Amino acid sequence: MLGVKLAYLNLKEAGLRTWLNVAVLSLTFIFIVGYQGLYVGMLKDSSRAMIDEEVAGGQYWHKNYDPYDALTLEDSHGKIPVSLEELINQKKATPILIRQATIYPAGRMQTAQLRGIDPAQTIVTIPLSFLDNNKEELPVLIGTKMAKAKNLHVGDSLIVRWRDTNGTFDAVEGKIVHIMKTQVQTIDSGVLWVPLDRLREMTVMPDEATIVTISQDVSKYESYSGWPFKDQKFLIRDLTEMVKADSVSAKIMYVILLFLGMLAVFDTQILSIFRRRKEIGTLIALGMTRTQVISLFTIEGVFHGVLALVVSAVIGTPLLYLFSLKGMPLPQVTNEYGFALADRIYPVYTAGLVFGTAALVMVIVTIVSFLPTREIAKLKPTEALKGKLA
Repeated sequence: MLGVKLAYLNLKEAGLRTWLNVAVLSLTFIFIVGYQGLYVGMLKDSSRAMIDEEVAGGQYWHKNYDPYDALTLEDSHGKIPVSLEELINQKKATPILIRQATIYPAGRMQTAQLRGIDPAQTIVTIPLSFLDNNKEELPVLIGTKMAKAKNLHVGDSLIVRWRDTNGTFDAVEGKIVHIMKTQVQTIDSGVLWVPLDRLREMTVMPDEATIVTISQDVSKYESYSGWPFKDQKFLIRDLTEMVKADSVSAKIMYVILLFLGMLAVFDTQILSIFRRRKEIGTLIALGMTRTQVISLFTIEGVFHGVLALVVSAVIGTPLLYLFSLKGMPLPQVTNEYGFALADRIYPVYTAGLVFGTAALVMVIVTIVSFLPTREIAKLKPTEALKGKLA
């Protein structure tokens, strides 16, 4: 207890120097928690959007399907296995047929993907009720990015050309019936959603599909020949890897900030030992062991960390709360990444993030506070009383 009281009095006496160290440490703590919360929030929000609107419980892909190779689409279709058909009939799965197409909005030739899906399905949350099979024109649903890129609006007509299973080209007039707002770029950019029955009829591919999306309620997945299963982790791996890559660069910044904060504490300890030589000699002469003196200086350093956490709680809590409400807007260029990124990211602060960061700061402060005090063990009381270090 004596050491704690002396450490408190010494910090109080230091005044401005103490509060400068506390300010640096608290700002470092707030910055790390705030920006790490951004990455947690981005991954959580983007993963939720992809799962709700595209991935669901996972997907069965046709063996030839490769989403990164448009040339494979010609052969990426086949009959759905009987067991999967049973899931579809039970409303626990929905088939999607994907075909390459060419569109002519306002006479301009553009490449696109035709994706046929059952408008009555409930597996993914795309607003498919706008697709009406009874219309003479082909009803088309697109996303906001596609609409902006092709300058399309609800009610606009466009020519859609495709090639059927026999290699014969055909064309039909399509009509934009709805423009959906989505942050999942893989179901928006260059994609035209149409009724599955119409696309199967147009391409002469009855009962065929490219992928089959499974409901999140299905817990057991079987393997089917020619239809490998892709789980949620596999389907959102690109997003996960992107967030990890960004978080690595952020952690480099955290290390730099921590280094600056710890350097301030380290310098303070060194300066204290240099300025308080006579005090150290007096304490030893009065009966304190070198271990107790070392503990005194270490406790003083630890108090910097404790005060920093208190200041962070007082100042950082309202700031981080406001940050979580307002979020951080993303630049337009991020729309080109092809990931499910919203226009604005809202941070998420978990207990593990807050307490883990606090523990890290305290451990590093303790180590940095202890290292300079090792010189005290070399001091001779008589020399210290004269103001000498050796």
